[in-house]
Amino acid sequence: MTKEGLIGAKLKSLRHARGLTLKELAARTDTSIGHLSQLERDMASPSVRMLYVISRALGVTISGFFDGGEPVEANPYVLRKHERRHIRFAEGIDDYRLTSEAVSKIGLLYSTFKPGAFITESYSHEGEEAGYVVSGQLELEISSFKTILEAGDSFSFPSQVPHRYRNPGDAETSVIWAMTPPTY
Repeated sequence: MTKEGLIGAKLKSLRHARGLTLKELAARTDTSIGHLSQLERDMASPSVRMLYVISRALGVTISGFFDGGEPVEANPYVLRKHERRHIRFAEGIDDYRLTSEAVSKIGLLYSTFKPGAFITESYSHEGEEAGYVVSGQLELEISSFKTILEAGDSFSFPSQVPHRYRNPGDAETSVIWAMTPPTY
């Protein structure tokens, strides 16, 4: 079992399962051997962009790095609240995967952002994203476009455009986020 939000053991296991050395994975991800070693030893947490790059180099989705709950019932179409995969990329930002293993072409997340929480660097990837702000405020930056969304607002954009986000408010923000293909 890994520490909350850290991926070290899973990263090392996936790398070994593919027969890759740290040097080979570093070359595939354009990062240093030292940084990958720190990630594997849970001495550092990856950025969203780095986790995406590593997941693609290893042939998995980002959710492959995180433990999921054990299914209580043998129903591939239902995901109970306590079975959700919890993913933490940055301090104060928590994502919970809402889609079951029955689908592979769309991902649905429930995201919470503590006041002031943010993604430090813009990132991009293949696909499309859409979301709905359930509560609070979300500052969304897509390329040079920046706006603040309120509860009840929605958004959508091509994921290839560099993007990042933060909670500019004093209250926690929650967002339902959909993406295709699934990143998590």
